Amino acid sequence: MRSFASRKSILRMVSIKVMIRSVAFAGLFLMGLLHGDETAPSVGGKAFTVSGDLKHFKTPKDVKVEGAPDDTTYSEEVYASSLEAKVEGLPAGTYKVLIDSAEVYNHAAGQRVMKITSGDTVLADQLDIFALDGFAKVCKIEATVDHQEDAILGPLRITFTAIHGNAKFNAIHIFDSNGQLVASVKACDLVAAADAASSVIPVITDPVIYTDPDKPMDARIDDLIRRMSLAEKVSQLMSAAVAIPRLNVPDYNYWSECLHGIARNGHATVFPQVIGMAAAWDVVKIHLAGEVIATEGRAKYYQAQRDGNHGDNHGLTFWAPNINIFRDPRWGRGQETYGEDPYLTARNGVSFIEGLQGDNPNYLKAVACAKHFAVHSGPEHGRAGFNVDPDTRDLYETYLPQFQAAVQEAHVESVMAAYNSIYHVPMSANKWLLTDLLRGTWGFAGHVVSDCGAVGDIVGDHHYVKTVTEGDAEAIKAGVDLECGSSYRNLTQAVEQKLVTVEQIDQALHYVLRARFRLGLFDPPARVPWSDTPMTEVESPEHLALARAIARESIVLLKNDHVLPLDKAQIKSIAVLGPNADAHLNGNYNGDPSRPITIFQGIKDEVGDAVKVDYFKGCPRTHDPAKPNEDVSPENYQKALTAAKAADVIIFVGGARYHLGR
Repeated sequence: MRSFASRKSILRMVSIKVMIRSVAFAGLFLMGLLHGDETAPSVGGKAFTVSGDLKHFKTPKDVKVEGAPDDTTYSEEVYASSLEAKVEGLPAGTYKVLIDSAEVYNHAAGQRVMKITSGDTVLADQLDIFALDGFAKVCKIEATVDHQEDAILGPLRITFTAIHGNAKFNAIHIFDSNGQLVASVKACDLVAAADAASSVIPVITDPVIYTDPDKPMDARIDDLIRRMSLAEKVSQLMSAAVAIPRLNVPDYNYWSECLHGIARNGHATVFPQVIGMAAAWDVVKIHLAGEVIATEGRAKYYQAQRDGNHGDNHGLTFWAPNINIFRDPRWGRGQETYGEDPYLTARNGVSFIEGLQGDNPNYLKAVACAKHFAVHSGPEHGRAGFNVDPDTRDLYETYLPQFQAAVQEAHVESVMAAYNSIYHVPMSANKWLLTDLLRGTWGFAGHVVSDCGAVGDIVGDHHYVKTVTEGDAEAIKAGVDLECGSSYRNLTQAVEQKLVTVEQIDQALHYVLRARFRLGLFDPPARVPWSDTPMTEVESPEHLALARAIARESIVLLKNDHVLPLDKAQIKSIAVLGPNADAHLNGNYNGDPSRPITIFQGIKDEVGDAVKVDYFKGCPRTHDPAKPNEDVSPENYQKALTAAKAADVIIFVGGARYHLGR
């Protein structure tokens, strides 16, 4: 224990003493959301009520807090811009307050600064746990407070107010003057208390039909939903849907990517970046690429199931294609799109979706997702709070046609809502676009998924409503059925506060579960056409040949002053220059080819030993102070010039890093 006097006066002395104790530990937290205004039973007998727009982090089970007194004190932490913990019914007297906190999220001083008070008494002022103790150390704030009877000044209250960032605690304990514990609350107590009310399991005596593949799909979905508690329903509305063992519902993660091949999931056939595929002007091959991706997706899904891997990027719900319109390279991430033209984008998008989802009358081979709806085109930086005000003609002629085609022609199963606002309404809260237009006018029957973290942005970046609970309710009512993230955990509280109805939760869940039923994930494997897809389909010769064919067609020749085609018989030396000539150009949202060939290597393979081929980088892609190794030495620059002067042919391969568009 170190005394308060050694602490740079960050904490104010309260009553008799304030002491700070620190214990080192290591731990990571997973983000989640908690309900505002929660009551939990107290170890000391008096109940704690904690109110505010509460959020929390949950410690992973495999993380052990070094020096922690038990397994629960630091298993959760509660945080908010402002929160209050109160205990009613304590007799007048002097009490010791002990607050357990630790900084495990921020890695620099000044990122979280708060003030803690009890009535007019300041327990901690300008408290910066990181500045005080550094990262991953427990900070115990101990103070004594004088309490009058409740009838005079009200219950004993402890208020946490953020000065910068947010305020937080892990646990609060109150002792009387004899050292007897009279009230205690842990963040995990609040979670358990909130979960209890929403975890009541309905009693259903009717026969189970959701497991019967011969029953109508909608009836099966409704049968499964009515057997779930409210908490179980809410748990299925987040991208990492948890298992419900009693109903034999396995966990499933809806987040997988396949922009131009199965992404972030090991080796796969990698097609050209989407902007390159658009330059091929070949909707037939884009359709075939969709078919290839679905086939490899099925093979990888079943292998992941055999391996027990149910994590992200191992499912069959793919968040592609990106059919936004790209008209200014300064916006960023244009390589993910089919370019600037709504018609070309629509034709390519429809072809890709139809290839990916397949034409089986009973099942989808994979689920496609048309993103980002709508008018996402704009600066990548600041996208979470960006507002656009397109004129009506531009909206309907430029930014909506490709999405309408995806829905009405390709029957896309999923649509992703964008981060931005339109006419000052966040897309994740935009009922006009997500429900009235998308479902009412266009007839969309699948599910809408938020972009990752966008539901929380309704409050945090758009400031459209005041609380997270209100933001979650606005999203559900607007038509966001599935959330990428964990904000929807707050929906049980939204129901309790009558901000949203159980029927609205059920409707959203019906749309979401429809995807899994249409994929055949609740049916016997023998009923599903692709359940025996082998891993030998991944990077098969036929798939690689198609990728090569599309790559050939994607090349655009802008000018030719009688240089091409080259005659190998007339060439003795080639100088290959440029920062991307010997780089593996896989793009982003990409797979990992098992046998990548750089442009430099491809040229050498093509011309053989009879032609001398030299490579020098010559220049960086673009100067980036954060990546000094990208810079080229004067010696390398001079070698490139020398090689260029001596060579019969110079081939320069330039370009920027893909991440510069972000």
